[in-house]
Amino acid sequence: MTAWLPDETTLHHGDGPCLHAGHEADLFSVLREQARHQTAQVTAAGAAWLAGATAYPRSTLAQWESRPTAPGVLPCGSAFDVVNVPTLFGRRMLEHLWADGPGSGPVASHRGRMLLFASPGTAQRLPSLLDWEEWGTGRPQGPDGGVATVPPLLCHGTGDAVTVPPLTCGASYSGPRWLVAPDTRSPWLPGPDVLLWACVRVARSAPSPTPRISIFPLPDQGAKVYDVSRRR
Repeated sequence: MTAWLPDETTLHHGDGPCLHAGHEADLFSVLREQARHQTAQVTAAGAAWLAGATAYPRSTLAQWESRPTAPGVLPCGSAFDVVNVPTLFGRRMLEHLWADGPGSGPVASHRGRMLLFASPGTAQRLPSLLDWEEWGTGRPQGPDGGVATVPPLLCHGTGDAVTVPPLTCGASYSGPRWLVAPDTRSPWLPGPDVLLWACVRVARSAPSPTPRISIFPLPDQGAKVYDVSRRR
């Protein structure tokens, strides 16, 4: 998806979920205006996609119109799943996805974690793939001979719900934020195979937290050293 280019498209009746003309124009004109000033901003089309995850998209859009700066709660499993990872690990996943892979879907940050939006079914399949490949069991070896692992992932699928950032927020806002905002009605979403690839790439390139063990004792930093090379 083109996460950094605002979508200037206006929703029309018949193009998915909609409000009556007045409400639709008010909400989406605000989003388009905000998108011109922020690189990670939800567009009108992105808002329609998010609302489509709910059973009542029209009501969801109406709530967002009245409170565009408030975070929302959306169900997983129909339009998307969410893979919840530690921020540092997630940031490195994104680096690999954008530099060497196919890119990413929408991404948000919340409470020191990173939320990667993925295709439906990913929440069920990704943990199984990680177990099958034995990542997270401590068996694979890193580049320096240490143990390479994938941190515990929280996978949200059918029956779960996640907090999503508000449609608009100011610079001083400290709650959940969009890092890669949804900007189309049908954004590309990575599947479990793509996220598995990213997890493995990060784990293999990460330095091992396990210290190396030497058979020789560490030198005493406070001991005196004498030159005995000239002794008879």
